Amino acid sequence: MKQVTVIKIGGKVIDDPGQLTGTLAAIARAPGPKVLVHGGGALASATERQLGLTPNMVNGRRVTGREALEVAVMVYAGLINKNIVAGLQARNCRALGLSGADGNVILAKKRPVGEIDYGFVGDIVRVNRAFLTRLLEDGLLPVFSAITHDGCGQLLNTNADTVATALAGALAGAFRVRLILAFEKPGVLDAGGHVLPQIDAAGFERMAASGVISEGMVPKLTNALEGLRNGIAEVILSSPAYLANPGTVHTKVIL
Repeated sequence: MKQVTVIKIGGKVIDDPGQLTGTLAAIARAPGPKVLVHGGGALASATERQLGLTPNMVNGRRVTGREALEVAVMVYAGLINKNIVAGLQARNCRALGLSGADGNVILAKKRPVGEIDYGFVGDIVRVNRAFLTRLLEDGLLPVFSAITHDGCGQLLNTNADTVATALAGALAGAFRVRLILAFEKPGVLDAGGHVLPQIDAAGFERMAASGVISEGMVPKLTNALEGLRNGIAEVILSSPAYLANPGTVHTKVIL
């Protein structure tokens, strides 16, 4: 079975021009079909502040009011997405920038109001695997921002780790899929700051309950474990250095 690699790069990687340049070079050199998903939370937060808005994060997830959604669309699907696409094109990589609305590839629904009203945050309903597969078969590298849509004209903001996991899970029915969540740290850290070689669901629950794992790491691991349950063959959390050298220190997520 052909292998597809789904890579997600985080906002802090994107904020560092030197690190982003090296990351894009490693992605362009990596063999086989690939899908790239990017965040951009730090730049979105900075833009919100410039506009007089106050960013609101709960458990590592962005509360997205109407004005915050407009910022997210501009920053994620616009500036960051197209800069990444241009960077990949400069390395002879046929990249195609997309949001979930393009080609109806990621359909989502607005998250219901519970204890927290997340605003225009989308929970993924369906991924158009046939469309995505055609892009890969044509030799394209799809580059996804974390913007989805509800099929009725409403754009939604969806956690980028969730987008990557959903895309990887959809492709798992036709390919052997590796999911790499690349961010500013070399992996999942224990209480002493050491990288865990691997982590399972029970270990995650213990570390989350004790507060060792919190904030943005919670949705990363929640999505990673869900992805493994949905057929993803392998999930790795590490720094972008792993993309160029798989021998780099990393954390493997297991069930």
